[in-house]
Amino acid sequence: MSEKKYKSLKAFYPFYLSEHRNTTSRILHFIGTGLVCLAFFTGFLFHNWHFFLAMPVLGYGFAWLGHLFFEKNKPATFQYPLYSLASDFILFYDLLTGKQSFVVKN
Repeated sequence: MSEKKYKSLKAFYPFYLSEHRNTTSRILHFIGTGLVCLAFFTGFLFHNWHFFLAMPVLGYGFAWLGHLFFEKNKPATFQYPLYSLASDFILFYDLLTGKQSFVVKN
């Protein structure tokens, strides 16, 4: 992992993308972030706090599996927790809208 200190999310996001180049890992991140969104809205709609407790497990569980087994790198969450969390949602949106592809070409 890079030791560079990022001063903005805009500067961090290219590094985040470089740590998420594996297709399976991107799919796992997409599923995890999608389930986090679903859990949030379900918890809110049904006033059930159990869904809110599940959010970190869903989001980090899928993402960390992607890093451990497919990216084979350490999640950026450990060094840049807020930038990494924001970048998860940016990547989710970019994948959803087609701005980013699930398949990264070298």
